Amino acid sequence: MTDVHEASADSAYSYTVLRIQRGRVKAVKAKRRKHKRPRDYRDGYHEGYRLGMCEAVQRRSTVEVEACRPFKLMYVPQGFHAIDTGVIEALQQLVSELVISTPEAMLETAAREMPGAVLVMNGLHVFPENHLEQITEIRKLGIRTAIWFVDDPYFTEDTSVICRHYDHVFTHELGCVEFYQSFGVPSVHYLPLCVNPKMFYPRRTAPQYKYDIVFIGNAFHNRTALFDELAPYLKDKKVLIAGGFWERLATYDQLAPFISNGFIPPEETANYYSGAKLVINIHRPWEEGQDNRNSFRLPSRSINPRTYEISACGTMQLTDVREDLGNYYRPGYDLDTFGSAKELQEKIEYYLKHEKERRIYALRGLQTTMRNHTFTARLPHLLNVIASSV
Repeated sequence: MTDVHEASADSAYSYTVLRIQRGRVKAVKAKRRKHKRPRDYRDGYHEGYRLGMCEAVQRRSTVEVEACRPFKLMYVPQGFHAIDTGVIEALQQLVSELVISTPEAMLETAAREMPGAVLVMNGLHVFPENHLEQITEIRKLGIRTAIWFVDDPYFTEDTSVICRHYDHVFTHELGCVEFYQSFGVPSVHYLPLCVNPKMFYPRRTAPQYKYDIVFIGNAFHNRTALFDELAPYLKDKKVLIAGGFWERLATYDQLAPFISNGFIPPEETANYYSGAKLVINIHRPWEEGQDNRNSFRLPSRSINPRTYEISACGTMQLTDVREDLGNYYRPGYDLDTFGSAKELQEKIEYYLKHEKERRIYALRGLQTTMRNHTFTARLPHLLNVIASSV
């Protein structure tokens, strides 16, 4: 790991002046003194220093992309822009021919292109009612099919039906592997999510993206409970809370100045992450209710895509804990964790006062992400499974 050496924008300096005395010019060593730099200068210096360190980490963490394999693959996006873009850009490097189809035209495109396999992203939300009929007909053409569920376990009422129609099922949720196997699916694989480093990366940001504390996500009940408890503490901080349904907060009136209601595009999200001092990650609750269709009540065990995206932006992350977090990041080294609002408040207070420690955490998290958790690092395993059955 690259060591961080601090340098001050307000460092003292000495200089030589020329003094005219009785017609003679005399060199005099001036008294060493400190010069106070303007705040904008100091902020620019520190941001440039941070970005320079991030760039060094990125260079040292570049992993060689696996050789392109002679394989024709058809990919069907879900509409998750950050994920779909990452998958497509990685597959363009990993397979010799990539065909993209809309969910509505899967069968038509597959019949025309005859790929070696079809990979569907998630298969929920925007997919048409004849989704499964199309997949059945594609399989009749002798084309292997695979689906990668990335919303598990929140829609098990739906995915329990969908999974039975595919040759291969991949899930980002560790707790769903045995669940899908129980429905007789012969090929089920745990494939955690990752990040597109061309979309989420450290960057110089405009003033409107700079905050002490950032959280971006919808207002699920565990998140509103946490922010309701933190509200008195946050009132004098520079905070952004963005996403949908934040009117659910009991303390909405108090936190309203910090709230940006509505969807934040991935590119904007990356700007906010990169401009923040601290980014909070709170995983979605798994219990069935108004926001979930988890009728099988499978608990969540795996980390969300936000975990990778925050760290990829070179910013320190404070996250709640999922069972498999330690398999991908080192708590207390790459990021820090909390188990209650009180613990989160204490850690926010501490890290806002300790910039160097924040930076070291952020650089370690960035390095781990770039080395291990990009789509080009993750997808070869998926391709090995699919190609071996063709």
